[in-house]
Order: sequence, then C-alpha cells, then structure tokens
Amino acid sequence: MSIDRRAFLGRLGGGFGSVALAGALNGQAPHFGPKAKHIIYLVMNGGMSQVDTFDPKPSLTKYHGQKMPGEQPKTERITGSLMRSPFEFARHGQSGIEVSEIFPNVARNIDKFTVIRSMHTDVPNHEPSLFMMNCGAIQPGRPSLGSWLSYGLGTMNKNLPGYIVLCPGTPVVGPPLWESAFLPAVYQGTFVKATEKDPRKAVQFLDRAMRPESSQRRQLDLLKSLNQEHMAARPGDSELDAAIQSMETAFRMQTEVPEVFDISKETEKTRARYGDSDFGRACLTARRLVEKGVRMVQVYYGNSQPWDAHEDIQSHKTNARRADPAAAALVEDLAELGLLGETLVVLGTEFGRTPAVENSSLVKLQNGRDHNSAGYSILVAGGGARGGHIHGATDEFGYRAAEKRVHNHDLNATLLHLMGLDHTRLTYTYSGRNFRLTDVHGEVVKEILA
Repeated sequence: MSIDRRAFLGRLGGGFGSVALAGALNGQAPHFGPKAKHIIYLVMNGGMSQVDTFDPKPSLTKYHGQKMPGEQPKTERITGSLMRSPFEFARHGQSGIEVSEIFPNVARNIDKFTVIRSMHTDVPNHEPSLFMMNCGAIQPGRPSLGSWLSYGLGTMNKNLPGYIVLCPGTPVVGPPLWESAFLPAVYQGTFVKATEKDPRKAVQFLDRAMRPESSQRRQLDLLKSLNQEHMAARPGDSELDAAIQSMETAFRMQTEVPEVFDISKETEKTRARYGDSDFGRACLTARRLVEKGVRMVQVYYGNSQPWDAHEDIQSHKTNARRADPAAAALVEDLAELGLLGETLVVLGTEFGRTPAVENSSLVKLQNGRDHNSAGYSILVAGGGARGGHIHGATDEFGYRAAEKRVHNHDLNATLLHLMGLDHTRLTYTYSGRNFRLTDVHGEVVKEILA
C-alpha cells in the first residue's frame, strides 16, 4: 500500500513534524515596522456577556423586568424582559473605566487595556462565530489567524512551533479553528492539552522514555539519508527538503519543550497569582512560550463552551474566578519582564449575550441570557495598543454596537497591522484566486493604536 509522503510525515509526529518546519522560516520580513512580535489570545469560549463584565448599562436596572423600548432583539431562543446585571460596576485606574466586580484583578490593570465595546459579528451561533473569530469566515476551510501569522512572519525559535494552542479539552468545532487549511501544513497550530502537569507528556509524541536519544538519532539519520537519496533524483522537490528539516526540528523540540512547559520552575508565589486551574496554568505557560519566541499562543478557557450562560448568568462569576487572576497576572508579568510592549494580549469571545432574560423551554432556571452577535466587548493590551481607552459603544441597553462599530475583520486587520503586516497584502493564491484572512473586508481601527 502506498502512503502519501506528506500524510506519513504528519502521522510520524502527530502533526509536529510538519508544524515544526516553521523553524525554517526564520527571518521573514514584515511589510513595515511592527509594534508587536507576539500575540497571546485568551478565548472566553461560549459567549461572555458584555453587560455583566465590561459594558455597564444603567438602563437595564431602570427598565428591569420590562420589555425593551423600541426595536425588539432578534434572538436565537425565546427571550423576555430586560434583566439587570447582578454584578456591581466600579471605575478603576486613572482612566476611570468601569469594570464588573467579578474581574477585580483585570480592573486593577485596566489602564493597560483598550476596551472595545462595539464589537459585532455575523451569526449568533457558536460554530460560525468561532470560525469568524479565528479564521475570518463563518464556514470551515480557511486558515486561522495564527496560521496567517506563521505564514507571513515565520517563527522566532527553530526549536518550537510558531503557533501553539492550549486548551484543557476541545472547544466547539475543535481543530479546524487552528488549522492551516489551504496554506502549507507547516503553518497549522500545534494543539497542547492544558491539563497535563508532566511537562514531558504535555506535548503528544515527545516523550521518548522508551527511545534513548542515541537510538532515535540513529533512526533519524537513517531516514535522512534515505530521503536525501530520494531527493537527489528529484532536484527542486521543496516538500521533501522541508520534510527532512522538519524531522530535525521535531527532534530538537524534545529538548526544549519539556523545559518551557515545566511551570514548576516558577516560584510558588508566581503560580499562586495565576491560580491553580487549567486556565491559570495555561496562561503561565503562554507567558513562558512567548519568552522563548513563540509567535502566537492561543489559550481557550475551557472544554466545549463554558461561558454559554443560557440558564444562569451567575456562572460568569464562577468562570471569572479562574479567568480574572490568570489574565491579570499574565499582563502584569509581561509588563514586569519588559515584554508587554511587544506582546499583544487579547481577551476575547465569539459573541456577547442579550440584555434580556432567556425564558425558553430549554432552560429550567430563567436567570441567563441568550446569544447576541449584534454587540459585545473585547479587550486588547500591549503590543502597540492604547491603554486606558474605551473604543465605541453599544446602545442604551447593550444589545447592538452603535458607535464606532468594529467587526471581527476589523479586529484581525488591526492585530495584523500591529504585527507589521498589511492585511490586504498578506495573501495566498489558492483555487484560482487570492485569499486573505479578512477576505475582501476589514479596516485597521486606528483609534486603538498607541
């Protein structure tokens, strides 16, 4: 039975063989001088409510229990009257930005963030909104933001992939959210299950306990010589040349990966600041990866869709107990290490939630909110983004983005811009046309640039 060489190499390293080739792409030049070199994207998957976190609406208290005046929200499920937030908001920092009580640590650092209160997207369902957030389209089959960055800039450490995804389980949709699609496979995200505490086992297929280094080196040298003989008869075969180099990179990763994933090397005080949770450990790992030169790290909050508060918005308080200290410690540490200026930290979600209570028959406790793609909030810190700034606004009730609206295409265009890439020039020809992350849309949001 014949096996496609690309598929074989992918199986050989569980995807690492091909992904690690990003190390061969060192030194690619950006389109212009970048403000940032790295992105850490913290994904609050499930749909975090803007009106309970970073977009306070006094009118929800004033009209609590009443129908929203004027246009009624178009929702996925049946919703009823307006519902006030059960959480108090207070002003923080020199900027005086209002933040919910469930994010006290982020609030302490709010002067480092731009709060975009006018985000909107296309579809109020998890799958298409996650695709839009990650890949710039509502359907699968497009490369992710991290893949485009790896394609455009390469990696900064030949021993590590340029794009790593940390998640304790699998978010809705899963691997297509970080795939390279029609870009070469070397640019796909490397998934790491963020529940494994043994650093050698954290990355699949890198535990060589049963394979001594000397033995593995001999096997790799043999395979390399066979591939070189094969390549001699096929001059100019870039895929085969790439395969040889990718296996060498995967071999080197076995030395560096256990070191960078071993957070036990951090002080007990540092680990405590991030919190003893999957998300906390992943945020600390993300910081260590950026210190080692990884281009983009994406951290999903949890398995499936933990912020999906259809039944009870109080679940946000539980989630925030883990998300808040970890996100704040990450930003604080990056600032102390002098890395925040070159690292974009994004605290994002695929859509927001309705200002009205959900009272569909699908929920027993009617104290939650339905999906809302018309308006929500995302936070951005570091990497050339303004600190202590509010951009845009939703309407009086937090339902629809009303002022200085920002679509996911605009956000992605802005992130690429801060990384030194023109989103209109970062293209790849496939199936007879040029593709880009932002498709034919997107404008850089210049007001959030420092």
